[in-house]
Amino acid sequence: MMMIKYIKPFWLLIVLGCILSQAIAQTAHLKIATYNIRNDNQGDVERGNGWQQRLPVIAQLIRYNEFDIFGAQEVLHNQLTDLLNRVPEYNYVGVGRDDGETKGEYAPIFYRKDRYTLVAQGNFWLGEITNKPTKGWDAALPRICTYAKFKSNLNGKTFWVFNLHLDHVGVLARQNSCLLVLEKIKALAGRETALLMGDFNVDQHNPIYGIINDSGLLRDAYSLSTLTYALNGTFNAFDSDLMTDSRIDHIFVTSNVRVHKYAVLTDSYRSPKEEAKEIKKGDFPTELSFKNYSARMPSDHFPVCITVSF
Repeated sequence: MMMIKYIKPFWLLIVLGCILSQAIAQTAHLKIATYNIRNDNQGDVERGNGWQQRLPVIAQLIRYNEFDIFGAQEVLHNQLTDLLNRVPEYNYVGVGRDDGETKGEYAPIFYRKDRYTLVAQGNFWLGEITNKPTKGWDAALPRICTYAKFKSNLNGKTFWVFNLHLDHVGVLARQNSCLLVLEKIKALAGRETALLMGDFNVDQHNPIYGIINDSGLLRDAYSLSTLTYALNGTFNAFDSDLMTDSRIDHIFVTSNVRVHKYAVLTDSYRSPKEEAKEIKKGDFPTELSFKNYSARMPSDHFPVCITVSF
């Protein structure tokens, strides 16, 4: 009799534990980010912002923040390879925009391969012709949108992610690209959960931003977030002294997505000057000293990170 009295509460705890675990799994939070990492070019090297200098900082930023999924922009093939070597827990989808293979900038989507299963993937170009490399309308360069459908290995939920980089010159190209992307999301994702991210080259005050945000399909995560940490805009031009409220990098979400947190991550790092002299400042212990370094940004954009559930 004594055994029966103790066994029942034991199994009750097991059942309650299973129910609680299932509830937690079904409402699991995802960390989603978009990050223009700046292409690898010689001019940046000469100004002290070369890719090989920035790469370890960006890789550590990604790993520390433990993004579940992030879209990147301006990624050349060598940068893609470098990142994958530094963040081996991620896989990616995407192609180079110049040839549909490895040439030109990618707009890749990286995902934690232990947490998500890739269900579908694809790419389309932002122009009158969408199935091959093209410069659309008044764009200065070919532009591409990469997309993927994922399944969570934790709770089985599926969702779509679209990642792009709109043209920096063509106003008509940016406008028409937004209209095109909305049509593609409707055709591919239908009523399913979807997120659209990227470098849109328009801020929250621009009418082109409103094409997406006022579409009735997607809303800016910034305006939906319960907690917002955004002390600067998303472009910094590699200058640590600049301030702007313009957000040109965005993450838009469908109406069923709950946005718990939104942040513009303004991380910086230091690089030595030619004469990194030792400096004493403040009334601190004698063993504490500084060196004269330069404050630098890992990219000329800051990453945007959101925490969501659906």
